Formats: sequence, structure tokens, C-alpha cells
Amino acid sequence: MLRAALLCCLVFAAQSAYAAARTPFQIRCEDTISKTISVLSAKQNGYTINTQLSYKMLTAMKGVANNNSYVLGLTRTESRVQIGLAGPMLQDPVSGYECVAPQISVQLTYVPVKIYVGNEFPAGTCGYKEILAHEMRHMQAYMDNLPKVEKTVRAALAKRFGGQPLYGPAGTARSALAFEIDSGWLPYIKAEMAKVELVQAAIDSPAEYARLSKVCDGEIQKVLIRTRAGR
Repeated sequence: MLRAALLCCLVFAAQSAYAAARTPFQIRCEDTISKTISVLSAKQNGYTINTQLSYKMLTAMKGVANNNSYVLGLTRTESRVQIGLAGPMLQDPVSGYECVAPQISVQLTYVPVKIYVGNEFPAGTCGYKEILAHEMRHMQAYMDNLPKVEKTVRAALAKRFGGQPLYGPAGTARSALAFEIDSGWLPYIKAEMAKVELVQAAIDSPAEYARLSKVCDGEIQKVLIRTRAGR
């Protein structure tokens, strides 16, 4: 954290020094090299439905330890954040400073979503349809999260870089920027992606579980009782 603070201070201190009056080097940096660019893209990779595993296997996959809790369906995916960094740089031998115009590309994706429905509930049955509908809500929450994160991160990047080049002592500007991306922006974006888990937890509410236990004239409960009894 100390290293990050020092690197950032180098860049910001240089910017502050240049802000008072534009030097010939600053004019060259701001007027001749290409502008700061931040490009974000969010991509959905679809989903698959797996009905080959029993609800006991799904419960084990979920890691549920409570003997009275059972996982009848499960939705799994993994978020991916890729950040590319480029941009032209100019150096000023007189002042010993350099400038870089960051060109940052961010790609947000989820690996293909895997939806599981316990094989005790064959496709076409009422229980299967209810469990699948519940899991589809989880999947939709992931899909809805992508544009939200994209909007939030785009605004944050625009506020931080503001279309202006960054300055620093020769040999430090690009490395300071790379360190800021790795130590600051990457964890920030991952944290924004992870906020969807609060939505997921709300979908798995006690009220929703109570509803599922009563749907289809108790079909789901009957299946659980029958399989637990070994029939």
C-alpha cells in the first residue's frame, strides 16, 4: 500500500506542478499525443442445463452442512476481468519528466453459466419447472449485473483520468500507471462484480424456500421424503 501511495504521489505531484502554467513539454504532451481512452466491453457467454446429478450431489457441491437443508438446483459461473494497458509516451530531457496518455481496455465476462437441476425431477414435471425457474432467476441476476458494472467502472475511469496525460519522473509514469491498474483498479472492478452475490442471496430467501416446498401440490416434498426413505 505504501508503494502504491508513493507511485501515485509521483504522478499527481507532477500533474500539480504542471497545472500552474503549461510548459512547452506539457503543451506537446496535451496537444500532440493521442487522448486518454478507456474502452469497456461486457460479454455474456450463455448457459447450459445439467440434469445428471442428484440433489444430494448438488448439496455436496454447494457445501451445505445442515442435515435439514437440500440443494435441488444450483447455478454456477465465474466472473472474469481482463485489463489491457497501452498508450503513447513522450519524454522531456530538460525537465527529466515524461508523460503517458493511458489507453485502458477492460473486458467483463462470465464464463458460460451452468445450471443444475436434481435428477429426481425429470424435465417436464412441475417440480423441474419450478426449480429451473428459480435457477433462471440466479442466472438473470448475473446477466443484469454486467451492464451495471460496466456503467459504474466507465464513470470511475473517466473521473480518474479525465482525458489528460499523466506525468512522472522519467522511467516511472508507465510503471506507476501499471501498478495503479493492478493494485487498485483490478480489485475495485472485481469487487463491483462480486456485489451481485447480495442479489443472489436475496433470491434464496426463506420465503422463496417456503414457497417451493408447497408448489406442485407438494411434489418436491414428496420426492425428498421418498428418496430419503430409500424408495
